[in-house]
Amino acid sequence: MRIDVISVFGSAVDEFCSVSLLGRARQSGRVDLRLHDPRDYTSDVHRTVDDSPFGGGAGMLMRPEPIFGVVESNDCPRPLFLLSPGGRRFDQAMAAELAALDGFSLLCGRYEGVDHRVREHLVDDELSVGDVVLAGGEVAACLVIEAVTRLLPGVMGNADGPITESFGASGLLEEPQFTRPAEFRGWDVPEVLRSGDHALVARWRHAQALHRTVSQRPDLIDARGGLSDDERRLLEEFPAVPYPSTA
Repeated sequence: MRIDVISVFGSAVDEFCSVSLLGRARQSGRVDLRLHDPRDYTSDVHRTVDDSPFGGGAGMLMRPEPIFGVVESNDCPRPLFLLSPGGRRFDQAMAAELAALDGFSLLCGRYEGVDHRVREHLVDDELSVGDVVLAGGEVAACLVIEAVTRLLPGVMGNADGPITESFGASGLLEEPQFTRPAEFRGWDVPEVLRSGDHALVARWRHAQALHRTVSQRPDLIDARGGLSDDERRLLEEFPAVPYPSTA
């Protein structure tokens, strides 16, 4: 998969995407990450990429010429997304959509945003990673790249991960997990996980995923069409493991 990122701070994206799972995906050739600096497509000695908005107002806007120059000179893969708090909400379902493509591109805004002609005539859509305003799109770009990359075939060592993890194919939040030591400060790992009964463990995990989702994200239960009779029995059979309050 090819992913192009347009940013005046591409080194930040490059550094993040050079370690751990993302770094290995790049080294193996599963992901071809290309970074483009709009400054390289300016014509003035100061390599200016921003200017004050017509009509006045606070802050500066990214000029259209350098951004168009990047896209048109590098045949950036489509779709091209502008990272913006007003865009389409990025979620796990969309990560799966993008993972099925051969590539896509991300435009990281800076300052007060980009000239509207970029939105109107260049990008294909806008993506938001949440109802929050950042200084630029680089952090959001890293989030999108990691979420998509880990879904690519061969990237994750555990093939069941995309199924059992939160927002995976099960449609549930992930169940609580434990590791050694079996006892820590008087808090014990649930006995069922040490029983060696794999069928029982599987039912307990499903029950805990249901408990957590019902408590914290009931909208996900509604999206699945509610609880089945077997799932209701599971909730009665296995008490919920405590979670911090989300209130």
